[in-house]
Amino acid sequence: MDILSMSLDEVTAAFKENSIQAFRAKQVYEWLHKHLVQSYDEMTNLPKDLRAKLTADFPFEGCKVEKVQTASDGTLKFLYTLKDDELVESVVMKYKYGYTVCVSSQVGCKMGCRFCASTVGGFRRNLTPGEMLDQVYRAQSYVGERISHIVLMGMGEPMNNFDNVMKFISLFTDENGINLSVRNISLSTCGIVPGIEKLREKHLQLTLSVSLHAPNDKIRSGIMPVNKKYGVDELLSACRRYASETSRRISFEYSMMKDVNDSDECAKELASKLKGMLCHVNLIPINEVETSPFRPSTQERISRFSEILSGSGISTTVRRKLGSDIDASCGQLRLKSIRERGNPDASCS
Repeated sequence: MDILSMSLDEVTAAFKENSIQAFRAKQVYEWLHKHLVQSYDEMTNLPKDLRAKLTADFPFEGCKVEKVQTASDGTLKFLYTLKDDELVESVVMKYKYGYTVCVSSQVGCKMGCRFCASTVGGFRRNLTPGEMLDQVYRAQSYVGERISHIVLMGMGEPMNNFDNVMKFISLFTDENGINLSVRNISLSTCGIVPGIEKLREKHLQLTLSVSLHAPNDKIRSGIMPVNKKYGVDELLSACRRYASETSRRISFEYSMMKDVNDSDECAKELASKLKGMLCHVNLIPINEVETSPFRPSTQERISRFSEILSGSGISTTVRRKLGSDIDASCGQLRLKSIRERGNPDASCS
């Protein structure tokens, strides 16, 4: 485990095993997680010989900023190179309340959602807690302001990297580090029911976001292969248990796709299935993805869909469209970069 992925207790124990004074552990930990340094040489209150020993024995390599794109609305898209030369993305969005970072949890994705570019490059591996943390740390260093919210909605399926994601959350909410409130963290899943059940048992006060995108199995199975294993009714039952036991409102993400899932009938069916649940529906005007056959719904259709849900008592908002001019959708920048590296099919095989 790299040192950026270790808790303060783990760093302290590791230092003790290597005959390093215990108080140095907290110094190093704060340099990493409060001052966001990228090398031991920047830890100026450590002796030179200790810095050399730490460099040799406890190397840490997070995310190297490969490219940053800035949209006309101020949205930032980061492309990072990892220690094994893999590529991963994050997005920084500016709201009235501050900056939100959309974090990736995997290199690529294996879930195969047809409207998402993350899956096109193939699944490579899980990200470590430190690699997830460093996406936020590099973004915070770049914008020069404290990040106020984290959404685990970038590349990958967080539930398929459950333990590392839980460790990431633990580190990010640690009072010895950034100390972000867990209530300011959202975790998204495409519908891995066992993962939702495991998360429910932890009673974390984060926001669970479920990528629903359709009100029934016929439509959802056509755009999200995961639905063939965990159908809409089974998924919504798990969501009801989660909301009931944690008293936390679930956010259902619903990407609006023209002539696919945006009809009045879809809105009425969705309202019927969500009736009585502690939830919120977030309608998303999708960005066009080069590899996707789907196109965004019209603004009129989105407004009508929202009216039907709201009229049925379902809390509903329409997400502000961000970053469309910089390919801000998950995986798009990575896909382009893979092709620029000489893999036109972007199969990553």
